[in-house]
Amino acid sequence: MKYNSTILKKALPVILFSLFFACNRQAIWLQQWRELSDMPGFLTIQFPLDNSLFPPEIAPTTVRWADTTGAQQWFVVVAKAPKKVLYSTISKDLYWQPDSLLWQTMKKCGLAEPVTVSVLGIRGNKIVSGAECSFQTSADSVGAPIFYRAVPLPFLFAVKNFDKIRWHLGDIASSKAAPLMLQKLPLCGNCHSFTRDGRTLAMDVDYANDKGSYVISDIAEKTVLTPDKIITWSSYRPQDRQKTYGLLSQISPDGRYVASTVKDRSIFVATEGLYYSQLFFPIKGIIAIYDRYTDEFYALPGAADSYYVQSNPSWSHDGKYLYFCRNVAYTSAAIEQTSEVLLPTELAQEFIDGEREFKFDIYRIPFNEGRGGTAEPLPGASGNGKSNYFPRMSPDGTWLVFCQADNFMLLQPDSKLYIIPPEGGEPRLLSCNADEMNSWHSWSPNSRWLVFTSKIRSPYTDLLLTHIDEHGQSSPPVLLDNLAFDRYAINIPEFVYLGNRNWRSLVDEFSNQAHYYFTMARSYAAKQQIDQAMHALETAISLDPTYANSYILKGHIEFANGLYDRALISYEKATLYEKNDAELYVNLATTCYKLGDYEKAIRIYNQADELQTGQFGVYLGRALAYAQLDRLKEAMRDFDRAIDIDPHSASAYYERGICRALSGDWKNAISDLQQSIHFEPDNADAHEKLGTCYYQVHDYKKAVDSFTLAITLTPTFKLYEYRGDSKFKLNDMQGAINDYTAAINAQPRAGTSYYRRGVVFIKLGDRQSGCNDLLMAKQFGIREADGMIRKHCQ
Repeated sequence: MKYNSTILKKALPVILFSLFFACNRQAIWLQQWRELSDMPGFLTIQFPLDNSLFPPEIAPTTVRWADTTGAQQWFVVVAKAPKKVLYSTISKDLYWQPDSLLWQTMKKCGLAEPVTVSVLGIRGNKIVSGAECSFQTSADSVGAPIFYRAVPLPFLFAVKNFDKIRWHLGDIASSKAAPLMLQKLPLCGNCHSFTRDGRTLAMDVDYANDKGSYVISDIAEKTVLTPDKIITWSSYRPQDRQKTYGLLSQISPDGRYVASTVKDRSIFVATEGLYYSQLFFPIKGIIAIYDRYTDEFYALPGAADSYYVQSNPSWSHDGKYLYFCRNVAYTSAAIEQTSEVLLPTELAQEFIDGEREFKFDIYRIPFNEGRGGTAEPLPGASGNGKSNYFPRMSPDGTWLVFCQADNFMLLQPDSKLYIIPPEGGEPRLLSCNADEMNSWHSWSPNSRWLVFTSKIRSPYTDLLLTHIDEHGQSSPPVLLDNLAFDRYAINIPEFVYLGNRNWRSLVDEFSNQAHYYFTMARSYAAKQQIDQAMHALETAISLDPTYANSYILKGHIEFANGLYDRALISYEKATLYEKNDAELYVNLATTCYKLGDYEKAIRIYNQADELQTGQFGVYLGRALAYAQLDRLKEAMRDFDRAIDIDPHSASAYYERGICRALSGDWKNAISDLQQSIHFEPDNADAHEKLGTCYYQVHDYKKAVDSFTLAITLTPTFKLYEYRGDSKFKLNDMQGAINDYTAAINAQPRAGTSYYRRGVVFIKLGDRQSGCNDLLMAKQFGIREADGMIRKHCQ
């Protein structure tokens, strides 16, 4: 490139002057800074926090601040005490990060004395705001990367988009984004843990639609997860026929055992909010052990009393003790009516409304190589009127850190971290706690650092790091900004000791089977992408023709789209490979009902009832089939059973009301339809049928009221006709004419409406209008019009 020397000579004085002026300004501000006895205020340094302690290998931190003065730029000064300047610069942003060379200098100085970062807001040429923070560098390294999960919010979105959840391995020494280890898992992957030597990974996965599935794999540079590495907690006493999630599992330090919650039930409420988008805690469960050497599952004596909920197991550093959370198990009549493990919102309302509390105590039990023993409440983490959970012992066995909140477990806004000796003692609130939710903590291998999550700056949880000294004192938390991702919440951080080994990736191969395509089909179906869903299901079936869930979902999609003959084929194929799923047989029976094969529907509903008695869907569906066959006595019996199970079901009351009306029991039909409307006020059909019943018992005024409500919801010509008939009975002739006219406007070929209006006109003496309507009625095929025409129109 050629330069114009003349232009350069002219520009050089300007450039030199600008540099001189900038340096001169900084010199002036440095002098003003040195003369400050106190900072001006109006500026807050958000990160790092004052008196922070950094590990020696940590990557450059970002200094972030907020300023309320409208300053246009900020003068940043890095200094050793007393005001020995290491570096100064100007930032036009509300943050600044030192380069790697300066950061190394800062950390080296921080080993001997505090390093101070001062930020001064400049407006015009004056200092208008300012604040400072100091930090030091610890001699204790972290010594291990952090494996963690990144989840989009809210929780409901994540549940419907499992493939958006990611797993990363974060190195605090790197300024680069944490490497992606696993992504696009088409199923739910949850709590993970590692052996003490960092050679084995264990993680909750929902393989093949089994919520109790759990994968255990040795860690290699490329760790491949295959079906042969999966166990299932459902293998513990399957004869009990109780579903199991295997909640909050953890592998033992030596890798031989895994502890989990089985035969569990949990309160689960998902909301649309970002900050706290779920309420989740176990209300039932026992602690079970899986022995990898013997391939056996068994309950842990002393932690398997069904009177209590026992959950959240955590091993001591040497595997000799197991800590867990306990409370009296909770149940209710409504809960006993369902077999679901995750209880829906309507069964958790008293917890949501604050009418019922649920607090956990931490217990400790000797493991005794699986023989268990007597569980004892842990002093300082029990009997304190709080909920205590997530106990984690340091690898050197010196300390135990746990969470404490007013109630429940997981995602509690008031959750704080406390520390006690492993045998219990006076709990001490760690000074590293942020204001919003502190949880999911993990110890570094050398027991000197604790990583945890908190909503310290937004709804999206961040990773924080604190130093724990030999006295159990914590330092202010350090934000691990380099491990965060925009619009992702970080959770379940676990230090994993790798030494000199490399761990590059985590590869999912177990879901690249039929279940993978089934899960993708389910996701497509939820988005109403039906063609893609059906294509994925065909692929799943070709990979595994015996996988019943593929046929079931295919049947669901076909049924929802009115393809009942195809749905019948799909459901019948599913029953070849799944013979114990009562819900499948209910779906099959309902399809037979839709196809008009009521006898077959009844037979299959009977099969479903044999598999699982007391199902609402069985009784309601079978009742409808009996009613179609005019077996009204049997229909009424099943309607009664359905309403006994769910006394708030609008549909059950509606159908029983129709059945009673068919048998001429108008009084009780009215009562049922009123109940149906009470639970579902916007059901136009129920209002219409109620109006019809009132008409039959000659209560025409109430009939008018019911038809009016039905018209408000869904105006049809028939409803206008029915209301016109009722008004006619009340001798409201003009009102009747108006309604018949509305019916004709809604359906111009409504011969019955012309006929009815013609009769009213004749009755009122308007022979011309009446005859015109009667002739129109005759034209549209109403035979009764002939007699009226001969009598009044000739």
